[in-house]
Amino acid sequence: MFYAMVVPLAILFFIMHTWPFLQGVFYSFTDWKGYGSWAFVGFKNYTQMFRDPKISQSYLFTFQLAICATILVNVLAMAVASGLNARIKFKNFLKAIYFLPYMLGTLIISYVFKYIFSNVLPAWGKALGIDALSTNILGTNNAWLAVLFVTTWQSLAFNTVIYLAGLQSVDQDVYEAAELDGCTGLKRFLRITFPLIAPFFTINMVLCARNYLMAFDQIIALTNGGPGTQTQTIAVLIYKRGFNGNQFAYQSANAVILFVVVVAISGFQLRVLESREKKYE
Repeated sequence: MFYAMVVPLAILFFIMHTWPFLQGVFYSFTDWKGYGSWAFVGFKNYTQMFRDPKISQSYLFTFQLAICATILVNVLAMAVASGLNARIKFKNFLKAIYFLPYMLGTLIISYVFKYIFSNVLPAWGKALGIDALSTNILGTNNAWLAVLFVTTWQSLAFNTVIYLAGLQSVDQDVYEAAELDGCTGLKRFLRITFPLIAPFFTINMVLCARNYLMAFDQIIALTNGGPGTQTQTIAVLIYKRGFNGNQFAYQSANAVILFVVVVAISGFQLRVLESREKKYE
């Protein structure tokens, strides 16, 4: 029964995921444009990447978005989870409200916010005489802030659920003992709660960094990488220049580098955060 369940799924995973990935690695050493004939070029695509300013700019923006979104999402999710874990009324209703954004697709949410940023907010800004709101932010140099806002708003729910699960796993007897010792409020959170939910913090940090380093849907829907290329993440660059710019092999090399970067950062995070978990044990 075990093999009957695992083997078919393993075969499908290899066909739909692993094999295309291996093909991408293979083509990264060629000059294939996505059609026609090709020839091996060795590491030419990889060396050319380091001389391409567009790729450098996209990586810088990707890191900027990933760092800011990871910090914001985890701070806000921790705060919301702590509030939902308290003794408040309508707790289950509030949980459903906070989780609703995650149930909708990223593209759907992004298109809705694109309409809000392009039409609703400018109309309100003009009516209220607020210059800062009168202009569509997606067409300005601050467009990345709109992307950051939508990314944070949509991702907050999932991280909140993970933190909430961690908070509910803490034994209440620990809190009662802490109160007897005079450890309450922020002091209790920093010295007792956070160390006990450290594994959940590790999970959220790794998942956030990985997801935001590969940000794609919200960029395509909100700005399409604009204005110019200011909000173009590396995933968007790979898609645009790989499929529309006849650079399939070149961007395959770029995708391989992105994969290595994501794996390296995730591994570093796990190593550092898990070592901190051991200190709390």
